[in-house]
Amino acid sequence: MAEVMASEPSLEAVKLDRGRQNLSVATLGRADSAAIEKTVSERVAQLRQREDASQCGLLQGSSDCTTCPTTIPSDIRDRLTVRHADQTTTIARVTCPTAPTFWRWKDIALPKLVPREMHLPEEHEQDDEWKSQLVAAGLCGLLSLAAHFLANGSLAIFLYALAYLAGSWFAAQEVWERLQKRQLDVHFLMLAVAGGSASIGAWGEGAMLLFLFSLSGALEHYAMGRTSREIRSLFKSAPKTATRITADGHEVSCPVEELEPSMRLLIKPGEQFPVDGEVVKGATASDESNLTGEAAPVDKAIGDAVLAGTLNLWGAVEVTVSRRASQSALQKIIQLIKEAQHLKAPSQRFTDKFGTTYTYLILGLTLAMFFVWWLLFRDDPFISSPQSRSAFYKSMTLLVVASPCALVLSIPSAVLAAIAWAARRGILFRGGAAVENLAEVTLVAMDKTGTLTTGELKVESVESFPPGREADVARLAYSLEKLSTHPLARAITLHGKQQRLTPESIDHVESVAGAGLEASIGGHAIRLGKRDWVARNLSTPLTDRTPAGTGFSEVWVTYNGLVGRILLRDDIRPQSRSVVRRLRDLGLRTVVLTGDRQSTGQLLIQQLEVDEVRAELKPEQKVDAIRSFAAQNQKVAMIGDGVNDAPSLAAADVGVAMGARGADAALEQAEVVLMHDRLENFLTAYELSQRARRIIWQNLVISLGTVMVLVACALLGRIPLTLGVLGHEGSTVIVVLNSLRLLLSRGTRT
Repeated sequence: MAEVMASEPSLEAVKLDRGRQNLSVATLGRADSAAIEKTVSERVAQLRQREDASQCGLLQGSSDCTTCPTTIPSDIRDRLTVRHADQTTTIARVTCPTAPTFWRWKDIALPKLVPREMHLPEEHEQDDEWKSQLVAAGLCGLLSLAAHFLANGSLAIFLYALAYLAGSWFAAQEVWERLQKRQLDVHFLMLAVAGGSASIGAWGEGAMLLFLFSLSGALEHYAMGRTSREIRSLFKSAPKTATRITADGHEVSCPVEELEPSMRLLIKPGEQFPVDGEVVKGATASDESNLTGEAAPVDKAIGDAVLAGTLNLWGAVEVTVSRRASQSALQKIIQLIKEAQHLKAPSQRFTDKFGTTYTYLILGLTLAMFFVWWLLFRDDPFISSPQSRSAFYKSMTLLVVASPCALVLSIPSAVLAAIAWAARRGILFRGGAAVENLAEVTLVAMDKTGTLTTGELKVESVESFPPGREADVARLAYSLEKLSTHPLARAITLHGKQQRLTPESIDHVESVAGAGLEASIGGHAIRLGKRDWVARNLSTPLTDRTPAGTGFSEVWVTYNGLVGRILLRDDIRPQSRSVVRRLRDLGLRTVVLTGDRQSTGQLLIQQLEVDEVRAELKPEQKVDAIRSFAAQNQKVAMIGDGVNDAPSLAAADVGVAMGARGADAALEQAEVVLMHDRLENFLTAYELSQRARRIIWQNLVISLGTVMVLVACALLGRIPLTLGVLGHEGSTVIVVLNSLRLLLSRGTRT
């Protein structure tokens, strides 16, 4: 708080009320209260994430900052005063005694100030909240039936009152929370109509309204709870400890948070990989279904990467840590999903704003129509007769049928169901906007390396001149390349590990920029790199050697009279051709944007049958290409995986990143993430967005169409309250069930 006060001079004090679980801020004079609230809220949110938050004596009221075991700079203590009073703690500037009388206090609306770990059970409780709501709805229905068929007089009214209590219990809590924030929504309308129905003796209609409204609320919470469970089921309980192998070969248990890159771990069969790493000993298979949606086990051998949160199926392997636990692919996914749940679609943001405004408009229209029916049409204000209904009865009917319950639920229910369905299949949408925007795409631009190809160079062949010494060439190349981080070097190093080659002792290694590596082995010079550079010190030129074919890369080695070459290739993904063909069948244009040579681009046209290839492009030229497509009124989706693709992903209408192992810059710019480099998942994502858009439009037609028909009938006074209740609440139930079709579908067209 001292840091916050230093940055906000007008902030005088912050008060924590543990009983009410809220914060208040005090300012002096004119101040930007919105900016202060934002700063304090963000700071408190950060502090709540600390694992030691539950131990804070200040939050508990048991101590103040002077007795905190954490080291606090003395200058911070000198600038603050901490006062405790019952359930409140006030942190204030050191100031004169009269200054507090001029402070202006304002409450800040914040979530409950409890430690982070205490929210987890609460989430599960919310998932199951639909059960208690369903019980309440059932009680409301049963009591209403009993009152209608089995009782009369005072007993019937008593049973109806109990039905009202059960049916309005959860809605009343929602209304109370909204009223504290000075807001009204459809819950208030429903309670108002139910109360109005009871006041004119229409107890049965009011009870029916509350029964259907509470039933639709239970279905809504079931849909949202099912969505949350679908997302959480992606991540089984991650291990808290790992078995680390020390330098002297001993096995020790170590907290996952303390693992550092290059540490060696032992992963036994049936255990989860605690962090991202690389297999250095042994072989196994891993179950990566929780990350990729793919049920088939993935074989893992020396040099292969393993991902945190995946399951080691059958073999004991030793793994070196690649990244800390906080930087693992699993954590990236969790963060992306958290963001997705809070990013709303454009149409959803519209209905959120529309819902509040619409509520006030309907309340005003209902009040106006009451006086119209009373004073202009001469209806009795409150008492209905067999020949005519009262003005109040007609007003209540109008209020029911005009309430936007179904409309408010139509978009978020479909969007969240789509996000959960996709996450189970290795596709992460960063919010509802991505779901809607992807459905409008007309052109798909793709990077080559890592998108259409595997992105992992592999050693295709090793040649020696004279022939017969290929093993020596591979061993020498491995000895040198294991000291480099170049993509070609990683491929040769992996090949050496898999072949269990023994590296030579290297002396005086020197890297020559843009050419290769030069070193000494046993007193003899060794060179590894490009053909022209390696050939400079040779008596026999290499120009007569067959050049590498299109799509191949080559690395040359010379050592003590031995000349050799290693050919590497980045293979095209097996699924690329079928994906491109399917995209064309769907009416989408496909374009490849690559920095490779023109000859490689022409090869892609032949092999994949893409519509267009633009080769030898720099990152900024890729951005220009995407902008040119946009100028032609094309909606562009860009698929990439590297840092150089990040600008293109940002420029496209929808950025799509390949895999959890993609560059952080690409993941940050992407709106859709295809886990585990599965290009075919783009097709699934696109078809899902199409289904979601159809569901949203169906919901909008159902909700708006029902409201328009029922409102027209209500304004004419031609619809009874009972039918209005059935029509309104029935459309809400249909909308929720229609959205659930997305969550329960198998991927077929909707």
